[in-house]
Amino acid sequence: MTENLKKFIRNISDFPEKGIVFRDITTLLAEPEGMILAIASLKSLIADEAIEGIAGIEARGFIFGSILAYELNLLFIPIRKKGKLPFKTISNSYNLEYGQDEIEVHVDAVSKGQKILIVDDLIATGGSALGAIELLETLSANVVGCVFVVGLPELGGMKKIKEKGISVEVACSYSGH
Repeated sequence: MTENLKKFIRNISDFPEKGIVFRDITTLLAEPEGMILAIASLKSLIADEAIEGIAGIEARGFIFGSILAYELNLLFIPIRKKGKLPFKTISNSYNLEYGQDEIEVHVDAVSKGQKILIVDDLIATGGSALGAIELLETLSANVVGCVFVVGLPELGGMKKIKEKGISVEVACSYSGH
């Protein structure tokens, strides 16, 4: 499935800076066959553990996460950029490969001990995923794993998450930046 999925992902050299190859999933989103394959791939990666909810990281994590939550009949938890949620929130700042950002979640988004899976489009250095894990753990959720469409293992994010004892799965991975 990995090679089939890669044919839907466009590679853009020297973006956002020289020496980086950007893995553009907008071409995957534009093709129904690509989306079907991506969702099927992600579903196949989800452990049999009794997941109670899926948290999607803004913005592309909303796409994949909400579809998975719908198909698996689970709750969906939006993890948003700061200032976008209307109710009482908690927030967390984290480092990105090219800077810093802040995300937040409603304080009542999860229940204590609830088993949550985090979904996003890509894992590189792990900043946003680790930030999301910390947010959910602050609310006493049990983050049981993370799944991503694309993995860039050489950038270390997958390793950092695994070091926290959380499983990480990717539908396809690329070497290099």
